[in-house]
Amino acid sequence: MQDAAITKDMPLAEVWVDQYGDLLFRYARLRVTDRSDCEELVQETFLAALKGKENFRGQCDFATWLVGILKHKIMDHFRRQQRNQTDALPEDSTVDAMFSGLGKWKKFPRRWHIDPQDSAMESEVLPALQRCMEALPESQRRAFVLNIIDEQKVEEVCKTLQVSSTNLYVLLHRARLRLRDCLEKKGIGQAGAVKG
Repeated sequence: MQDAAITKDMPLAEVWVDQYGDLLFRYARLRVTDRSDCEELVQETFLAALKGKENFRGQCDFATWLVGILKHKIMDHFRRQQRNQTDALPEDSTVDAMFSGLGKWKKFPRRWHIDPQDSAMESEVLPALQRCMEALPESQRRAFVLNIIDEQKVEEVCKTLQVSSTNLYVLLHRARLRLRDCLEKKGIGQAGAVKG
């Protein structure tokens, strides 16, 4: 029998999908590009929550508890995908095109002009960033999501992705360059207006 604190703070399982499905799907979608994979991860999250509902102690919001489960499911998903990839870093023609054969910038990046306090920019920057992240090669996107968005330590990201710290830093560097290039092409970060 569940104690009163658990049942008081936990909604009935019958309403979980309606109340938390969209939240979990959006969280997964930012991190995993394939829509069907996101749907499957959300389903796995609900199943794990149902099986482990006695572990919910009401010390955090129920939605936070579900997101924590989903976060672990996403890391497991990344690990499975990583096992199926080769160890060598793939060629990256977009990033390679930014440098000469000697590793020098062909055209040095412009200085960015984004005010982090500008809330009007946020409504345009975040969707553009998500579209740019979806265009990243899978290995770069995973590294960026885990280390930058989810703020995981380098050692944990390396373990999850099964890469060395050197490879991780290369993946992150390439991801940042690609994201900056993509955002600049959308007019974000430049002194002018934001384009779609």
